[in-house]
Amino acid sequence: MKAFLDFFPVVLFFIVFKFSDVFTATAVAILATVAQIAWLKYKVGKVETMQWVSLGVIVVFGGATLISHDETFIKFKPSVLYIIMSLALLVGEYGFGKNFLKQLMSAQVQVEDRVWRVLVNAWGVFFLGMSALNLWVAYNFDTDTWVNFKMFGGMGLMFVFVLGQAFYLAKYMKMDESLDLAASDTQVSLEPLDQSKKL
Repeated sequence: MKAFLDFFPVVLFFIVFKFSDVFTATAVAILATVAQIAWLKYKVGKVETMQWVSLGVIVVFGGATLISHDETFIKFKPSVLYIIMSLALLVGEYGFGKNFLKQLMSAQVQVEDRVWRVLVNAWGVFFLGMSALNLWVAYNFDTDTWVNFKMFGGMGLMFVFVLGQAFYLAKYMKMDESLDLAASDTQVSLEPLDQSKKL
C-alpha cells in the first residue's frame, strides 16, 4: 500500500496527461499528493519527512507551472526532489555522521556499518544521476517523451536499482546469518565439554 501511495501521483499525472494536457495533469498531481499526505496522516498517524518535502516541492513547482502557464517548472520538479534526497543522504552521512538509510531500515535489516555506508553513497550518486537524466530528457525531447520517461524510464530505473540493492544486501545478510549459526554451533559443541569438566 505504501509503495502504491508513493507512485499514485505519478501514475495519475501520466493518465491525465494522456487524456488532457500537462497543466491539468499537474493540478491533479498536486491534489493527489495532498490526498496522499492526508490519508497517511489519518490512517497511519505519521508522515515521513521526505513525504512532506515531496508535497512542498510539487506544490511550489506545480503551482508555478499553473500560475505562469509554463511547463518548465513541473519538468524541474523531479530533479529538485532527487537533489534534495541526495543531499539529505550524503550530508547526513558525512556532515552529521548519521546514516538515514540505517535509521530507516535497521529494524528490518541487520548489516555492518560499512555496508550501510556503501548503500547511502550508492543512493546519493543514483539520485544525482537521476536528476541530471531528467533534465537532459526535459531539455532535449518534447513533453510527451518526458512524461513517458517519467512514468516508465524513471520508475524502471528505480526498480532496477532497488533490485540491485536488494541483491547486495542479501549477500551480507546471508554472511551474518552464517556467522550467527557458526557461533551457535560452537556454543552447543562446547556445552558437553563443560558438563564433562563438572563430572
